[in-house]
Amino acid sequence: MRWNSGLGATLILGCFSAVCAKDPQSATPLVHKKKYIMGTVYEIVAYDGSPDRAAEALDNALNEIVRLDGVMSNYKPESDLSRLNRNGHFHAETVSHDLYEVIRESLKYSRLSNGQFDITVGPLVDVWKAALRAERAASAEELEKLRDCVGYQKIQLLPPEGVEFHSSCMRIDLGSIGKGYAVDRAADILRSHGIQSALINAGQSTIYGLGAPPGKPGWLVHLRDPSSRVDPQVLLCDNSVSTSEQTPASLLGNDWAGHIIDPQTGQPVKTNVALSIVAKTGTASDALSTTLLLVGPEKGKPIVKSMADAAAIWVTPEGQIEVASGGPQIVVGRNARKNAQMSSGKSSCGSTDRRKTQ
Repeated sequence: MRWNSGLGATLILGCFSAVCAKDPQSATPLVHKKKYIMGTVYEIVAYDGSPDRAAEALDNALNEIVRLDGVMSNYKPESDLSRLNRNGHFHAETVSHDLYEVIRESLKYSRLSNGQFDITVGPLVDVWKAALRAERAASAEELEKLRDCVGYQKIQLLPPEGVEFHSSCMRIDLGSIGKGYAVDRAADILRSHGIQSALINAGQSTIYGLGAPPGKPGWLVHLRDPSSRVDPQVLLCDNSVSTSEQTPASLLGNDWAGHIIDPQTGQPVKTNVALSIVAKTGTASDALSTTLLLVGPEKGKPIVKSMADAAAIWVTPEGQIEVASGGPQIVVGRNARKNAQMSSGKSSCGSTDRRKTQ
């Protein structure tokens, strides 16, 4: 699981530079807004015939993310999540609909990954943050004391909106799914205002493409490539992509820390791979990106192939790749450019004839 490391995202998103500049052949205006929320910068661009309507829609979508930060933040003591983390131990706490839903979704991915994805990792995240501040690794004794605090099976959902922790020291951390959930809710707001073409960028770690730009098959996103050799790309159209990558030792100044924690070992995961996952929703891609980075390609490929709307790519600093798909296409290098040229002007939204990445 992960916390906001300050590393920043490493997706190369052409849309917020030249790709998203207003097409001189398109008469549809482009509106762009951004706001610092949840410890990162959210950006939204939208094409719409009415710039005023689009501007209002974007403002409302960003305000919805601000509202959700007040629900899911574990930094704000007054948030719904902080209140649950204080009061939910052996007591059924009534929570907001959004918090209940994001916890319910989280448990689905915990079961899918046999516990590799686990939002109850909060105590482990906290101890490694403290260790980083103290410039020392967390001790085996510290991690052993927290073993009983972690385990998604100890969360009980009591419909319609009750949550109970069956552990006296459990704390939830939604850093591995919250931004994706917020992206989905922002997309809902845009749709409710009649916006049909938009891109939502959550700090470049989760990106959702609503519809497609005018005259284009989708929103072209260049994915994280630590080798600078592969150049993986995806066209988003009513779907999302998320990327996970462990904080490099050179940034932290040591080789033992990291912002992505393996809930089963209690240790920061040791990997230099960048993992990108395409899925139908921001919630799904956000959760799956952490999951697939933790389990690796051998265990991750069957998960991806079992999902009709998912595709993933693992890229090493040496340029080695592993790919899997249950439907969408991730293309690399020259194939990416060739595919984009062949698809130019043809919207892929709703298409059932998409070539798979094998």
